[in-house]
Amino acid sequence: MRLRQIEIFHAVYANGSISSAARALNVSQPAVSKVLRHTEGQLGIKLFDLVRGRLVPTDEAHALFREVDEVFHRVSSLQLTARNLRNSGAGHLRVGIVPSLGLEVLPQVVAAFRTKSPEVTFDIKTIHHSDILRSLYERECDIAFGYDPPVHPRLARKKLASAQLVVIAPQGKFAHSRRQLSVADIREMDLIGVSSSGPIGDIVAAAHALAQIDFREVASVDTYYIAAALVRHGSGVAIVDEFTARATASPGVELYPLTPELTFDVHAAWLEDRPLSKLAERFVDMMKAALRKGADLPPKP
Repeated sequence: MRLRQIEIFHAVYANGSISSAARALNVSQPAVSKVLRHTEGQLGIKLFDLVRGRLVPTDEAHALFREVDEVFHRVSSLQLTARNLRNSGAGHLRVGIVPSLGLEVLPQVVAAFRTKSPEVTFDIKTIHHSDILRSLYERECDIAFGYDPPVHPRLARKKLASAQLVVIAPQGKFAHSRRQLSVADIREMDLIGVSSSGPIGDIVAAAHALAQIDFREVASVDTYYIAAALVRHGSGVAIVDEFTARATASPGVELYPLTPELTFDVHAAWLEDRPLSKLAERFVDMMKAALRKGADLPPKP
């Protein structure tokens, strides 16, 4: 199959009709039909059946799609890398950031950086732990900021700060005299869980296992700021990173450090064979300063 045939087949399979595929590809319906018929003739198999006005993939199409989908995404990755290479420049920084650092820390640093260097422009992408290497490899970003990024031969890392997990709870859930909480202290509370496979999720899961406690999880979300929003509206308590806790602080929510502490490290990461520019090095230094400056949690009132 040629790339055009792969593109047409992928679009028809994904969209379910010739007309929808044509709109997605911005081409005419006859052009899609012609390529699809040619592909079926060349392969010697039927790819779609017309059932009640809709194209239904055959068993052969399902099997073929698994292979085609992989090729399609690899071609898309190649196109993205080429586009990012074309758009790169000396006065432009492409930054990848985990969501919790993007709520408050990164905006502060970007604003401070542009005060000193107003000619610099930014392309900022939210990424998750599992996206760090791919985003750097595909040149979606020049540098990524996250928690304990994966160890990889091509990945260079620089520790910027250590941070901790905290409990956030609606005001009045715990005695006013409490200054810290243990994991066991929230066993009877409605818990907002965060289903994360990243390093923070692993730390929380290990703490739960160590405490040998079954928690009453009333909701599970995949980002910490959604957990914080649910807490703010009184749905329960949550264990979140300190950056999310600060960025989403409100008068009706209280923050409690955990004892014993559950800590993690914040790193900058980039590809070993693509060293940081002077501009990026300056940005990393400012991120480090901002993280260290906010290292102390605010005292509980």
